[in-house]
Amino acid sequence: MNFIVVGCGRVGSELAYRLFQKGHQVAVIDQVAAALNNLPTDFRGRAVEGEALASDVLRRAGIKQADGLAAVTNSDSLNAVVAHVAHTVYHVPHVVVRNYHPRWRTLHEAFGHQVVSSTSWGAQRIEELLYPTFARCVFSAGNGEIEIYELVVPEAWHGRALQDLLPAGRCLAVALTRAGKAILPTSEERLEAADILHLSTTLEGIETVRHRLQAPQGR
Repeated sequence: MNFIVVGCGRVGSELAYRLFQKGHQVAVIDQVAAALNNLPTDFRGRAVEGEALASDVLRRAGIKQADGLAAVTNSDSLNAVVAHVAHTVYHVPHVVVRNYHPRWRTLHEAFGHQVVSSTSWGAQRIEELLYPTFARCVFSAGNGEIEIYELVVPEAWHGRALQDLLPAGRCLAVALTRAGKAILPTSEERLEAADILHLSTTLEGIETVRHRLQAPQGR
C-alpha cells in the first residue's frame, strides 16, 4: 500500500519506519529539511521537503495514489487542514490526524477526522496506573473514552446480582466467564466468586465499580 506521513518528528519518523518495515511504499513530508534526518538510515521511502499544503509537494509525495495519509505534525491547525484536503480534494480513503494539544481536539472532531490524541490518552492511562489495581484494561477505544476492563469477582460478591455492581448507563457487561465458559450475562445474573467479568465502561464508571466492590453491602 502507499502511505504519506506528514511531519517527521518523533511520531512521524517512527510511524513511517514502521510502515516501511511492513513492506509498504512510504513518503514523508516535512517543511524543515533537518527533520527528515530523524528517519533511520535504512529507510528507503521518499523524503519530501516542503510545505504540506502545497499541491506540488503533495503530488511529489504521491497523493493521487495514496491509500492513506497520517498528519502528525505538532500543529493541530495544519494537521486538520492537510487531512481535510487529502480527504475532500484527493479522496484519500484512510486519513488519520494527530491531536497535539487537547484543547484543539474539537477542531478535528468538527472535521470528522479519525483522531489520535496521545496527550489525552497518555494522561488517562497514567491516571489509571496510579490507582490500586483491581481491574485490568484489555482494550481501549477511540482515545480512551471507552475501555474494556477484566476483573475477577471477589468472594464477598458471591450470590449478588450483576445489576447491583454496575452503574446504570455508564457500564455494560461484555461477557461473564465461569468455569471456562463465557456467556452474555443479563442484569439479573447472579455472580459467583472467581467469575471473570469483562466490562465496557468509562474511567469514571470503573471507579464506581471499584467503590462498590470495596463496599459490597452498598455502604
